[in-house]
Amino acid sequence: MACERELKTCSEEEDDEVKSASAEKGSRSRAGVMDKYSKYFRKLDFASHSGQILCTSNRKMDGSNRGNTGVDMFLPNYKLGKTLGIGSFGKVKIAEHALTGHKVAIKILNRRKIKNMEMEEKVRREIKILRLFMHPHIIRLYEVIETPSDIYVVMEYVKSGELFDYIVEKGRLQEDEARNFFQQIISGVEYCHRNMVVHRDLKPENLLLDSKCNVKIADFGLSNIMRDGHFLKTSCGSPNYAAPEVISGKLYAGPEVDVWSCGVILYALLCGTLPFDDENIPNLFKKIKGGIYTLPSHLSSGARDLIPRMLIVDPMKRITIPEIRQHHWFQAHLPRYLAVPPPDTMQQAKKIDEEILKEVVKMGFDQNQVVESLRNRMQNEATVAYYLLLDNRFRVSSGYLGAEFQETMESSFNRMHPSEAAAPAVGQRLPGYMDYQGMGMRAQCALERKWALGLQSRAHPREIMTEVLKALQELNVGWKKIGHYNMKCRWIPGIPGHHEGMANNPVHSNHYFGDESTIIENDGAIKSPNVVKFEVQLYKTREEKYLLDLQRVQGPQFLFLDLCAAFLAQLRVL
Repeated sequence: MACERELKTCSEEEDDEVKSASAEKGSRSRAGVMDKYSKYFRKLDFASHSGQILCTSNRKMDGSNRGNTGVDMFLPNYKLGKTLGIGSFGKVKIAEHALTGHKVAIKILNRRKIKNMEMEEKVRREIKILRLFMHPHIIRLYEVIETPSDIYVVMEYVKSGELFDYIVEKGRLQEDEARNFFQQIISGVEYCHRNMVVHRDLKPENLLLDSKCNVKIADFGLSNIMRDGHFLKTSCGSPNYAAPEVISGKLYAGPEVDVWSCGVILYALLCGTLPFDDENIPNLFKKIKGGIYTLPSHLSSGARDLIPRMLIVDPMKRITIPEIRQHHWFQAHLPRYLAVPPPDTMQQAKKIDEEILKEVVKMGFDQNQVVESLRNRMQNEATVAYYLLLDNRFRVSSGYLGAEFQETMESSFNRMHPSEAAAPAVGQRLPGYMDYQGMGMRAQCALERKWALGLQSRAHPREIMTEVLKALQELNVGWKKIGHYNMKCRWIPGIPGHHEGMANNPVHSNHYFGDESTIIENDGAIKSPNVVKFEVQLYKTREEKYLLDLQRVQGPQFLFLDLCAAFLAQLRVL
């Protein structure tokens, strides 16, 4: 029996992280790494809690429908069926929506078990994110019903299982089939990033297939919200699919780690094995950190070019999703509806299908109330019925999203500004970050770029930070170091003297930006409506330059701009 450790961290709120771990066991039924798991095994989830290991099977099948009496009382609009699976803190049942007759999957999560396993944050995050999303290749959440003892999450039902099982059964896929899956995955991941969400646990086990073998990205329990100018640090996900910077405990922006995972998935689709695998975890990590893998000779030249670009160890040099979209291998046989990014959730909510609206009204709902609920993204019986009818009528094969929104998206796509084509947001400060303003432009536009946000310099980062600190001192700005090259700052205009309410931080005589933070914030010392709080962050760009970014956190906008102007005047070497 081979054992693969799976590290999972369920929250990332400042320094308060809740961590859990899981392990997967499988048998080697055929040669190849993917084959060491048989589709008949029981995947075991382990969660560290109170020094114990909790183990439950989440693949157990139960055809019975006993004990549903209490559940039926809370779910009058659904007819519950068999249990599809049992997990660590709940079960999943198939159900039929009474008004539309369409099937759904209902997660029944036990509040007590969630609390005991310290999984509240994981569950809350996944629900929050899935409420936001409306994409043909992301699992759909229709409604959430909460009771004192349980949480009922009504989701899209997908009947064909996991992409993992599909690969195990078929082995390596033909290139056209693998490309079709990959195009759908990239479209869904791109949508996540566009909505400032990084998944962080992309793997075939979390990619479900519907009845027409279309991909549905699921399990957003390890995902997190990206904030401009802030990095993530949690090591999470499955080691075989995790990026080098993640397993090394380094800071990362987010999108670049999803790109790495997509690269591993593409390799698995085309080869039937994993690029990085070893039963010894330290050896596995060594291979990942070194980017040590082999490309089989049967791969086409396009695939042999794309995969290594996605599996570059340096996240700053790794290909981005806009660049993947432009790659000739990805572009081949690209369906029309995937040719452009889908509209955001609010744009979709404003587009109401008249025929489906009429069907919902025939069920006894008031038309004006239904329209208002849809536009305001409200959850009620009418909107659940509407979206179930919509999703089951417009599937990918009939041009879901693409047919209705193609014209709108193409017109806005053509108006996008070319000057941003090759520059990720804020002068490439987030490796792999999505620059949607220029995603349709070709690579040669990089030569036409004439400006970038932030201040750029080729000086040594310590020298840059030394000059930054000198300038801040001259302007009577207080600061508190929160990272090696990241500071929180506060400026109180019109008050002479040194940093009032903060301790003074002398610049080191050897021009070294020290590790010790000697400035302590004291927000109670001075209360003024004109206090300006901002963050200073130094980034490294792909051109071996360093970019300094100032981001306002609080305070009047014009005062902040005045401060930036004065700050620029004080800098001597940038």
